[in-house]
Amino acid sequence: MHQGTTAGGQFQPLVDNDPRTVAGYRIAARLGAGGMGQVYLSYTPGGHPIAVKVIRPELGDDPGFRQRFRSEVQAAQRVQGLYTAPVIDFDTEGERPWLATAYVPGPSLAVAVGEHGRFPAATVLRLVAGMAEALKVIHGAGIVHRDLKPANVLLASDGPRVIDFGIARAADATALTGTGVTVGTPAFMSPEQAEGKAVGPASDVFALGQVGVFAALANSAYGQGNSHAVLYRIVHEEPDLTGLPAELDFLARCLAKDPADRPDPAGIIELCRAASPTPLSQQGSWLPEPMEADIHRRTEAWAAMRTSLNATPAGPGPALHHAPTATAAPATPATPPPPPAAVPAQPPYPAQPTPAGPASYPTSPQHSLHSAPYPMHSHTPPSSWAPPPKKKMSGGVIALIVLGVLGVVAVGGCAAVVAGLSDRGPDGRSGTGGGTRASGTPRPDPKPVTYTGVHLTNDYYIRFADSPPKPLHSGDAAYEDDADFYYWSDERYLGSNGEKVSLLNNSQKGSLKTCREETRFTERITLSQVSRGSQLCVHTQSGHIALITYRGRSAASEPADYVTLDLTVWRNAEEPSGSGY
Repeated sequence: MHQGTTAGGQFQPLVDNDPRTVAGYRIAARLGAGGMGQVYLSYTPGGHPIAVKVIRPELGDDPGFRQRFRSEVQAAQRVQGLYTAPVIDFDTEGERPWLATAYVPGPSLAVAVGEHGRFPAATVLRLVAGMAEALKVIHGAGIVHRDLKPANVLLASDGPRVIDFGIARAADATALTGTGVTVGTPAFMSPEQAEGKAVGPASDVFALGQVGVFAALANSAYGQGNSHAVLYRIVHEEPDLTGLPAELDFLARCLAKDPADRPDPAGIIELCRAASPTPLSQQGSWLPEPMEADIHRRTEAWAAMRTSLNATPAGPGPALHHAPTATAAPATPATPPPPPAAVPAQPPYPAQPTPAGPASYPTSPQHSLHSAPYPMHSHTPPSSWAPPPKKKMSGGVIALIVLGVLGVVAVGGCAAVVAGLSDRGPDGRSGTGGGTRASGTPRPDPKPVTYTGVHLTNDYYIRFADSPPKPLHSGDAAYEDDADFYYWSDERYLGSNGEKVSLLNNSQKGSLKTCREETRFTERITLSQVSRGSQLCVHTQSGHIALITYRGRSAASEPADYVTLDLTVWRNAEEPSGSGY
């Protein structure tokens, strides 16, 4: 654990291959990761917190991406609105492009709704007005956001912050967009964007309407499910606004199919003013009290992190420097103007699946490139398992960051598509045999949570306790003790550190009952043993059970090596069989 990271705080510790400095910025902790890169917490010399976003190596190697990224970052520097996150510094010419934006210790709208549910109408009016003012400034700089969603709207004590404006467009110039670097999030696209047509400022207005509905109803205006189905509804069907407060009826105008029929940001601000019984103000208690308390906790956390960072040396680890070019920003960063703004939470939306009952705060939400802080997971160094010596991973392999998790939905069952069976694992080990339950005594059936279209990159692993599962890098030689499921392409196998993986055969119906009764365990399954639709049961030492459906592997022509999976997870389905984590 990084010395500046405290258990129960808002941040993740640095790992060996994380930079300790970026062009003179001391890196304090991880904030999140996504399809375009890794995000870190740092501070300016004056002590203001900033988010430093380091682009993925393979994107930096693409000339088309670099050119578009350079122009978008330079355009973003012109945006200095009260409700946006200003660009503080950047380098588009170095070996690893990066940029730094102001950081605010507020949760994203996606996280806040997942934690606290729907917002009061008065709060939504202030939220929508603030977003509209941000879009007014962004559009005035000649930028179309293209990816306005709950994860890209942060809640500060003095109003919302719209972030990541225009940056997603840089990926559109590369061949890598087909591997998961998505320009726009399907659940919040406009009809014209969904159809692949040219998009303008009115496309952002449509997304603003969707975000407003989400805040008011804690649900998408076009439902959830398969991304293709959602896009079809966006293009061809009317939004479901059932339960929308009367004060927010004007949001339906933002969702007009014809871009010409939507109001502009200035018009939206006036509609908010007309609908509000009191003058709009972002000051004071514009947010419900639990959210204000959350912001206070986050503020204390980054302040403590800064104090700890100043008291310790940078420590070992790589460093990134400014490229010696006139287009790079000054090597010594300037203190950013207040108010500080932030970085978002979680990646491609839809909202995180939540079973019936109170929602729980996501412990490790999937993040987009510019991610808001989330609670840190305390790791212990891997000690109980490492791949056999002859299969040890090369330390020079550059693992690619997860390409995206789309179509996250909560459902009550799982598919019954299965194929292939081997009574022995790839190492020749037989199952445990007998009728003993997988991991101790079964508990009452928990509600399943399903995640579809999960891309798991080579040398990455996931934890079933995370919601949604966020792929994490395994390090140079071994997976963490809490690697509930991993993909290692060097030897082309899927496995679990719990050493209880079962490949179901065609006669078995994939279900919690089947997984509980299955006893033919192995540590790993080779890709040669599975085909599209094959299902695996996985039991963890902490008592979680998952049914994993294999959907295929990336093509050899793609720059990223990953497998696509559907997961149905039953958390705490058994008594833990080990020490847990």
